[in-house]
Amino acid sequence: MDNFIEIGHKLALFYVPFLFALCFHEFAHGWIAKLRGDNTAEMMGRLTLNPMAHADWIGTFALPIMAIVFSVPIFFGWAKPVPVNIRNLKNPRVDMFWIALAGPASNILLAVLGALVLGITARTVGATDMIKALVQMLSMFITINLFLAIFNFLPLHPLDGGKVLARFLPASINYKLEQNEHITSLVLLVLVMSGSLRFLVIPVEYLHNLFITLALGMA
Repeated sequence: MDNFIEIGHKLALFYVPFLFALCFHEFAHGWIAKLRGDNTAEMMGRLTLNPMAHADWIGTFALPIMAIVFSVPIFFGWAKPVPVNIRNLKNPRVDMFWIALAGPASNILLAVLGALVLGITARTVGATDMIKALVQMLSMFITINLFLAIFNFLPLHPLDGGKVLARFLPASINYKLEQNEHITSLVLLVLVMSGSLRFLVIPVEYLHNLFITLALGMA
């Protein structure tokens, strides 16, 4: 019984914030795409925070939940990419830059909001067990969103960072990078599975502490 309670606590602490952050990330891509002239995501039911609309059964459910339940040191997951039809965009090169940027930017926004709520809660509410649990979840929510933002800013296809970088590269070079996306995807997977991206913890921890410090000062 205690094991089930512990697993439930871990899922609430890690998986629920992760799932919301992932869905909000994809929603942001679709919303900006609509603002830039392409409503493909909306037509396909992807302009929503419903996890089932964005879910990849392996990347959204199986891998993250298994990592939490079995305490696997590598916590990794993904959602289905939001479809974008570049033919509907007035200026595809510029518009795709903003659409790609929207994903990581949305996670930074969530991290800031999470820090503000945490700061207000910590400063104005008594330290009950429930409040302590809420503060712990908010702290994890901030960390997860910052990690998703920084990870997706890596300048590799198929990550958002690769599409953001494309705005500043010659079209011929970007075309070659897109054509070899399967190679960079494999490189990315190897980096994740080998733990080579653990250096991302440094900026995540720095920003996490900075956001909370600023939020406590404003509360």
